[in-house]
Amino acid sequence: MDNIQVTLPDGSVPSFPAGTKPLDVARSISPRLADDAIVARVDGNLWDLNRPFESNAKLEILTTRNPEALEVYRHSTAHLLAAAVLELFPETKLGIGPPIETGFYYDFQRDTPFTPEDLEKIEKRMWEIQARDLPYERKYTEKNAGLKLYADQPMKVELITERAGDVFSEYTLGPQFIDFCRGPHVPSTKKIKAFKLLSIAGAYWKGNEKNAQLQRIYGTAFFSKKELDEYLAKLEEAKKRDHRKLGQELDLFSIQDLAGPGLIFYHPKGGIIRKLIEDWMRDQYLKRGYSLVYTPHVMRADLWRTSGHLSHYAENMFAGMELDDAEYRLKPMNCPGHILIYRDKLRSYRELPVRLGELGTVYRYERSGTMHGLLRVRGFTQDDAHIFCTRDQIEDEVVNCLEFALDVLKTFGFEHYDAEISTWDGGTSGKYDGEPEQWALAEGALKRAVERLKIKAPVIPDEAAFYGPKIDVKLLDALGRKWQLSTVQFDFTLPRRFELEYVAEDGKKHQPLMVHRALYGSVERFFGTLIEHYAGAFPVWLAPVQAVVMPITDRQQEYAQKVYAKLEGAGLRVHLDDRKEKVNLKIREAQLQKVPYMLVVGDREAEAGTVSVRHRKHADMGVKPLDQFIEEVSQLIASKSATE
Repeated sequence: MDNIQVTLPDGSVPSFPAGTKPLDVARSISPRLADDAIVARVDGNLWDLNRPFESNAKLEILTTRNPEALEVYRHSTAHLLAAAVLELFPETKLGIGPPIETGFYYDFQRDTPFTPEDLEKIEKRMWEIQARDLPYERKYTEKNAGLKLYADQPMKVELITERAGDVFSEYTLGPQFIDFCRGPHVPSTKKIKAFKLLSIAGAYWKGNEKNAQLQRIYGTAFFSKKELDEYLAKLEEAKKRDHRKLGQELDLFSIQDLAGPGLIFYHPKGGIIRKLIEDWMRDQYLKRGYSLVYTPHVMRADLWRTSGHLSHYAENMFAGMELDDAEYRLKPMNCPGHILIYRDKLRSYRELPVRLGELGTVYRYERSGTMHGLLRVRGFTQDDAHIFCTRDQIEDEVVNCLEFALDVLKTFGFEHYDAEISTWDGGTSGKYDGEPEQWALAEGALKRAVERLKIKAPVIPDEAAFYGPKIDVKLLDALGRKWQLSTVQFDFTLPRRFELEYVAEDGKKHQPLMVHRALYGSVERFFGTLIEHYAGAFPVWLAPVQAVVMPITDRQQEYAQKVYAKLEGAGLRVHLDDRKEKVNLKIREAQLQKVPYMLVVGDREAEAGTVSVRHRKHADMGVKPLDQFIEEVSQLIASKSATE
């Protein structure tokens, strides 16, 4: 072929000599485009800028404005990391190094643990390699030859054995580094302008704890130093907001080694916040037509066989215990318990919908090393509800669930969220339960519900649970981070397994539709999210201590006691700091504990029946009559305002 024709996004079809590369085309259009180019899309596939066209093709040049380009850029930075590690520590064995949402990582096997000082050396060597302007060159290798080439890299041999065809691609980075990889990559190391190594963590090969333990180095990369600096500043802010750190500093919760990992102990202050979270939810259950139920923490294994958990979920369940009559298991889910309550009597269509709600504690075996403060635990409480209804009722029930979810966000001060609908693959894979008619009904109800509420919710195909489609709501916190929150999930499997029925208007027995619904997700995860969102400075209605009364000297002790008693009588959570310490020290300690109000009382306040009000954010708010302060704060608490 003497020439190839390249179809460009504007519809033009210029001709180029055989052997032309996407980067050549970019230069022919504009030197600026060639400078900005990161990777190409050729006939819909990502393609190296320096990889020659193989035939006539459709071409798009991806620049720094494209998210897919950032993934390629970060993948290339992961290779740069691996090359630096091998130059400094040649005995190291390579695992994998993919891009991730926040940057990249690479897994290494090495007898000696990497240290923070090693991380500095590795990053310095990465910059040295970057300055060499080394090309990322794609090569093709016959499989048997490749296995010999990588003989001293056992994890690469394993990957090639499992994944490679008769001929596979690999990428070199200078004369010393080569990696089995599908690519694509940036043209050369000079393209990589801004990166930072962040941390070292443990990991298992292929995520399996039975495999070798590796060392994972995390990093991040951006197209510009400005973007990198902004991200690093956000990371620093996130460290300040880390719920594990604040949980200890504010005395909210702990995890006790003697009791075991992943099990949360709520301290008195944390217990108050948890009570407020749970009380709000239970009150809402009753207002919205749910019935409150409570189910046992442990039940016979036969129940979990019927539900399918012992065949599909056993590895996430705690081991059984033999009691007098049978084997029992700690519950990993609340749904079978709610099903038994529904099934306890024959239901009429007139009773439907039946909405059963519970703040039920469940237990799941999370692997060692995966637990993370309140966010991933082995024992947690779900605000679980299950709705049993008819086909005609289902759309309204989904709408009610979504309205409830949005009210959760609004009440607890979250202004922004994303939603998405997860659907099946049309049945092509055979991995989904339920009939096509059921999927069509459920997916249609979800789509119409978001339309009615004017919620933007893109459809994500082939991401549903095997037992039904769902809609997820993810909140965005003060730093713009996404947190999985509410889920509305159809279930086609459990009603069939438990032979659920209701007597319809025609006098015949029919199977109800069943919806799982959790809005906090879990109390623990939601609590952790709140801590980080507010950086521990909870809105006054959620603050475990809402005000501290501080007498300046012993002369005001009696008046301070009266102020304390009146505040407590008005329902405020108040503390009297009558220590013989300077008032500035008391104020500083209350500030560190993020108490909303500090009420200083001296001789003038005692004589006038006032308090000198300081706020944790607005500092001195002046002197106010005590009754006025109580009225203002009580109104703020009643409104559940998130603003200060």
